[in-house]
Amino acid sequence: YMVYTNYTFVNIFNYQPGQIHFCTADIGWITGHSYIVYGPLSAGATSLMFEGVPTWPDAGRFWEIVDKYKVNILYTAPTAIRSLMSYGLGPLQGKDLSSLKVLGTVGEPINEEAWHWYNENVGKKKCPIIDTWWQTETGGCLITNLAGITPSKPGWATLPMPGIQPILVDEKGVEITEAEDGVFKGNLCIKFPWPSLLRTTYGDHERCRTNYFATYENLYFTGDGALKDENGFYRITGRVDDVLNVSGHRIGTAEVENAINMHAGVIESAVVGYPHDVKGQGIYAYVIYSNTHGDEELTRKDILQTVTRMIGPIAKPDKIQFVNGLPKTRSGKIMRRILRKIAEGETENLGDTSTLLDPGVVEEIKNGHI
Repeated sequence: YMVYTNYTFVNIFNYQPGQIHFCTADIGWITGHSYIVYGPLSAGATSLMFEGVPTWPDAGRFWEIVDKYKVNILYTAPTAIRSLMSYGLGPLQGKDLSSLKVLGTVGEPINEEAWHWYNENVGKKKCPIIDTWWQTETGGCLITNLAGITPSKPGWATLPMPGIQPILVDEKGVEITEAEDGVFKGNLCIKFPWPSLLRTTYGDHERCRTNYFATYENLYFTGDGALKDENGFYRITGRVDDVLNVSGHRIGTAEVENAINMHAGVIESAVVGYPHDVKGQGIYAYVIYSNTHGDEELTRKDILQTVTRMIGPIAKPDKIQFVNGLPKTRSGKIMRRILRKIAEGETENLGDTSTLLDPGVVEEIKNGHI
């Protein structure tokens, strides 16, 4: 684990001795212990730790830290970037970000709008942006561009790390060899082990075997779907196990979110299923939109058109609720369980919301339920 976090940290971030590395993750999350502690410290880097949220006491907190400590490498999540985008450019004013050399994102695929905002306003178009894909179970980054070495492509994690052998397979485990519209699409697996791969699940070895190594023979199954383009670049499309059954069609919630996020004004979205009299399951979308003062109906139509264009009319959300925020844990994960219950009208039994970053968001969403 230490070997792999060191190897990935030094190579992905193009770490140079003496640089200041700022990973904004929660220390209890895998990104925290891999890339705040083990990777940077084993490489002799200075690692800056921060406890709190990027929007308190105001939305300039990250930029203030970068300015004050002359941070060279900033590694954060698309969730944080989208949240900061919604505050506009005011919080960036007067902050000196010229020390930054490398920007990174982690936790989910970054949508193009957020990528460009990060590139233009934080990196001033001078810093490579690394888009890292990995999992708690992998211990370190598996697919990512290398700062200053391999090109970036907004929204794409790009190429596997040396030694990592990805493969896209269908439901039966057969390798995808036919491209659709120039892109290969399938379930992402890895063919060969690497140093920080999980060995077991504490107290339940069988669960580890069945979850990751039994779905497809001799492959590690990531649980994610992915696309691969003609250059061998990978784009992660999201969990393949979060699937809706709409009128007999299997539609991944991540796929629909991906399409909604392609709409220029959308900052972030979350999609869940709810019981539908006709279709079996309907699609309920929660959307954070940049211009909340526009014509909501017109915006809904635009979003539906975007989804139709990207996937097809079958994937159009039945309901779109505009929200100011989404229920998230401190590590930035959206609590879809809560959104699903609200969409189903079960607003009385939402479970414990005290661990959320902002529990107040839940009340607001409940009150705006369509």
